Amino acid sequence: MSDLIDNDSKADRRGSIRWRFQAWFRIAADVIAAKRCGAVLGALLICVASLSAQDATGSAGRSVKPGINDQFVDPELDVSEWMARFEIESREVYAARREVLQACGIKPGDSVADIGAGTGFYSRLFADAVGNDGWVFAVDISPRFLEHINFKARQDQVHNLTAVLCSDRSVNLPPKSIDVAFICDTYHHFEYPYATIESIFKAIKPGGSLIVIDFDRIPGKSREFILGHVRAGKDVFRGEIEKGGFEFVDEVQIPAFEENYLLRFRKPPGA
Repeated sequence: MSDLIDNDSKADRRGSIRWRFQAWFRIAADVIAAKRCGAVLGALLICVASLSAQDATGSAGRSVKPGINDQFVDPELDVSEWMARFEIESREVYAARREVLQACGIKPGDSVADIGAGTGFYSRLFADAVGNDGWVFAVDISPRFLEHINFKARQDQVHNLTAVLCSDRSVNLPPKSIDVAFICDTYHHFEYPYATIESIFKAIKPGGSLIVIDFDRIPGKSREFILGHVRAGKDVFRGEIEKGGFEFVDEVQIPAFEENYLLRFRKPPGA
């Protein structure tokens, strides 16, 4: 009898999760369609209102790198071009994706946000890792990337993944909705880092994790691309994240990483 009760409970939970997040799929699709039609303001209003997002504009401050995401919000963005750049074995974070997945500590049943999901290859890995009782939010500022992620989810029959359109100040996720937030080669693209971190902090459950991977910017050592593209080094980024309320846990050494680093943070249990 207890087995039957457990199974019924799991089925009810899966049904509840699917009902809730299938609605999110429809909302995300509406936002993307509106964005592509040029209704930028309307799209953002739909996203903020429908997803119960936090308003982080009060601490948005000034842009740290104006225009850094212009190419990604371009409605004519060529996703295939970015797939060729993102999903290639010569890219460290792609080649080491299995090691990175292990370092994230993601468990079956977790809710995970892939922030700056891009073409979604990590989102799909996470969807497999959390299983039917978990959920993945593929969060990005690019409507074209989200279209691709939705297409791949349908094609591969991934039923526990939602594409979410974020803004330059908020990830647009409900409070205490995720166990793990994952930011890969994206933190340096946060135009308003304090506001964005504030929104992530609110979205993570107390005791939840934040994983940050970024380029190691070292003057005199790093490539010119990194020095010119990434605004600050590891210590600066860590300080900004800690100022946002997160506790630093550790730095995980990934053998394949030569130009990247992986930092783990935690939201305090009582926060």
